[in-house]
Amino acid sequence: MARSKTKKNNDKLVARIREWVDQQQNNTYNYKQVAHAIGASAPVQQRTVAMTLVDMAFNGDLIEVSPGKYKTPQRTALSTGTFVRRSNGKNSVITDVDGENIFVAERNSMHALNGDRVSINIAARRRGVEPEAEVVAIIEKKDQTFIGTLQVEKYFGMLLTDSKFLATDIFIPKAKIKGGVTGDKAIVRITEWPDDAKNPRGEVVDILGKNGENNAEMHAILAEFGLPYVYPASVERAARRIDAGITDEVVAQRLDMRDVTTFTIDPKDAKDFDDALSIRRLHNGNYEIGVHIADVTHYVTPDTALDREASKRATSVYLVDRVVPMLPEHLSNGICSLRPDEDKLTFSCVFEMDDNANVIGSEIARTVTRSNRRFTYEEAQQVIETGEGDYRDEILTLDRLAKIMRADRYSRGSVEFDRPEVKFDIDGQGHPTGVFFKVSKDANKLIEEFMLLANKTVAKAVGLPQGKRKPKAFVYRIHDMPDQGKLQDLATIAATFGYRIKVSGEPEAINRSLNRMLADVKGTAEENFLSTLAIRSMAKAVYSTENIGHYGLGFPFYTHFTSPIRRYPDMMVHRLLARYLDGGRSVNVEKLEMECKHSSEMEQLAASAERASIKYKQVEFMADRLGETFPGVITGVTEWGLYVELEENLCEGLVPMRDLADDYYDFDEKNYCLIGRRTGARYRLGDKVVVRVARADVAKKQLDFVIADKINRPDEDLLGRKVTAAQALSDRPGKKRRNPRTTVRRPRRR
Repeated sequence: MARSKTKKNNDKLVARIREWVDQQQNNTYNYKQVAHAIGASAPVQQRTVAMTLVDMAFNGDLIEVSPGKYKTPQRTALSTGTFVRRSNGKNSVITDVDGENIFVAERNSMHALNGDRVSINIAARRRGVEPEAEVVAIIEKKDQTFIGTLQVEKYFGMLLTDSKFLATDIFIPKAKIKGGVTGDKAIVRITEWPDDAKNPRGEVVDILGKNGENNAEMHAILAEFGLPYVYPASVERAARRIDAGITDEVVAQRLDMRDVTTFTIDPKDAKDFDDALSIRRLHNGNYEIGVHIADVTHYVTPDTALDREASKRATSVYLVDRVVPMLPEHLSNGICSLRPDEDKLTFSCVFEMDDNANVIGSEIARTVTRSNRRFTYEEAQQVIETGEGDYRDEILTLDRLAKIMRADRYSRGSVEFDRPEVKFDIDGQGHPTGVFFKVSKDANKLIEEFMLLANKTVAKAVGLPQGKRKPKAFVYRIHDMPDQGKLQDLATIAATFGYRIKVSGEPEAINRSLNRMLADVKGTAEENFLSTLAIRSMAKAVYSTENIGHYGLGFPFYTHFTSPIRRYPDMMVHRLLARYLDGGRSVNVEKLEMECKHSSEMEQLAASAERASIKYKQVEFMADRLGETFPGVITGVTEWGLYVELEENLCEGLVPMRDLADDYYDFDEKNYCLIGRRTGARYRLGDKVVVRVARADVAKKQLDFVIADKINRPDEDLLGRKVTAAQALSDRPGKKRRNPRTTVRRPRRR
């Protein structure tokens, strides 16, 4: 009788769950949200909710959009969406109506290419079988270019593609090869793909150079992400026609600050100096500190060829061995760059600050400045460390004030992401000869704090106007709260290393716990791994007209104002600021939001290209070290193998499952480990291992390792089983080891 009552209650609960999810339309939810909504507070009820959602997803009644997050499908038999082509044959369509990813077999694809807009027919869903769709029409074809290596025959050519979006090579008629020869790296545009043809047809767009040559490979990386690698001749000509034009009339319309001590602090290889600092003591004992930014928009006016090209690019791109500037070098390295001993037009935030770094007042104005000295970060750092050198009093004062501001910022919940950057020593042919790490020191942090202050001040000036006036449309740099699931995953992984992170409560408390963890991991083998995971747990910062604040910095108002030479959003901010300071009306918010979205997308592409160039150089660097062994840390555990990051140079490679030949390993997703069926041996996230460099495929940017040795954790035996400290000591090198088949007894509780 009791069992019958339990079943009846369970059926009622399942019915409430189904009723609730049917009402959610396009919302996403997890089991905790469902349980809270229907009042299922008991643990046994919450387990029922979780299992019901899993079962509904299995049956096709729900879509699992990410692990543990669901939505109700808005599926109909006919739909539209974006085609996703994969070289492994796992093609799919992301539907417009609810973002569901539906499999499309190659025979049902109509040769649609990645990014094409398509109309599909969705087959009836069968229990336990993933849905499948058939492309019935290509609505809009996306212009498709691919990078690869040419193989030229007598009457035709083939492009052997490097793309993950195309499984076949591209056929090129002889007349469309554009002078390319076998071995050339080339960009090819697909022109057609006949229904009865195995291969698409294409034409050569550009020859990048010989396969394997540094310039060709760097240009190929840019082209892979749709980023330009040359400037149109018309844009270069337009830039060269511009002169500095600092006339008496222009100066008279600006605040003249050329007599105030001013200097720049930049990387030693920098040529585009877009920010400078000035400082002088006021009669009342306070300081006047100016943050001066190159006035790029004085020279680059809207709707010109220069402006259209800058808007299209949206950002400079920083690869391993070069910078691809947003603006032609005549502007970026010449007229706009705040070079020493040259009068420059600037847009400035001028602050009055007391000895405790409190801002007493501020002014935003167009100015004329003159830099007295160009410092590299290393030179400024030496002044800070020794107290000696040019402008020592000014630099030491700015450093002292910056440290106060920095401490205050962290106390208010700003997250301290301070990771070393991987850099390469490059020879004359572009080949990497060494790896080193760029670490942020006091001189870098000095500049960072004053740039943050200027960006925050500008955003607040527009976003929080005085009186009851309504804020005008503006470009904000926003950063949403971290994804709760990713934050929980980070906390779980960090706990395996002995670190604790808060996952709930006030944002300031969560961020302070993150800062404690990031400080505690300094100098440890897991530092780079955990700090990388912490960054990945955060939302991506983007540009938007809708201000939600910047979570990572802990600022309610923030924008990008300080780098207009290399970021188009900063140019947008300069124009809006000038307009509003002159009393102009608010601009069209919809158009501004589109420009913000484009800039955010281009920023992500540039970051992806930068990472690809680093990965390419890492593989190229390790190709010279085949057969050598290195200590590393397991940074990823997947069903296809282990990712290991080398401690010496942070190069990451894969230990494929096929190369773990001593046993058959199962993937334990919940505990982030591989477990040997026969031996019980474990490879866990964060484990230290010694690996041998087995393969380095430069073309695919892939690095393969094999395990040479496993360094046991202090609390586990040879098979990865938990042991007492005394037992662990008996397994150390030089000690007699137990038979691996011996049972390890649990220590008694005390």
